[in-house]
Amino acid sequence: MNNIAVVIGSSGGIGRALMRALEVDPRYNAVIGLSRGGTPALELTSEASISACASFVAEQGTPRLIIDATGVLQTAALKPEKSWRELDAAQMMQSFAINAVGPALLMKHLLPLLPREGNAAFATLSARVGSIGDNRLGGWYSYRASKAALNQLVRTAAIELNRRSPNALCVALHPGTVDTGLSASFAKTGLDVQTPEQAAERLLAVIHRLTAANSGSFFDQSGVTIPW
Repeated sequence: MNNIAVVIGSSGGIGRALMRALEVDPRYNAVIGLSRGGTPALELTSEASISACASFVAEQGTPRLIIDATGVLQTAALKPEKSWRELDAAQMMQSFAINAVGPALLMKHLLPLLPREGNAAFATLSARVGSIGDNRLGGWYSYRASKAALNQLVRTAAIELNRRSPNALCVALHPGTVDTGLSASFAKTGLDVQTPEQAAERLLAVIHRLTAANSGSFFDQSGVTIPW
């Protein structure tokens, strides 16, 4: 079966909304959701599980769209730092493992599954705070740095992908502030807080109007380029 869409992190708020939107999109014959609780299970900190999930996807057909909707801002043990005094090596490594290393391994195993000919896309959810040029408030050291690393990984992978699949694109997307567990504690009055369904609709609209010429870039949920 061709024209498969794949959503990684399909059990999260944005991931579930993306699944629902893609399941009624006539451009795709099938939609595959991958998550920690799925079958096969995908664990971002386990390359073996990522490899197994890639093999599962390949058995189903050719993916034309792969969206990585994973990421972590805070957990019970991980909090965004307000000052350098709060920096902790173990917490920084956890943030990088989920926000940068995991997506890099997804690209390693899933980008080769994109078709060599025809339009195809890999998109990963980054964050505006990962922009170095846009950083005017400071704080959130680990999250900012891990998303900046993700942006560089996307840029680098896009160059290699272009040599293999010249009509495919690899991009980073900022979904905006979404009413999910990730941003619930940080949504401020006056922000454009979207429902997961609104975010999914906007993200897919951006992806579907991009071309290979946009590969390796960083866009917000309206399709506006974000500075590195």
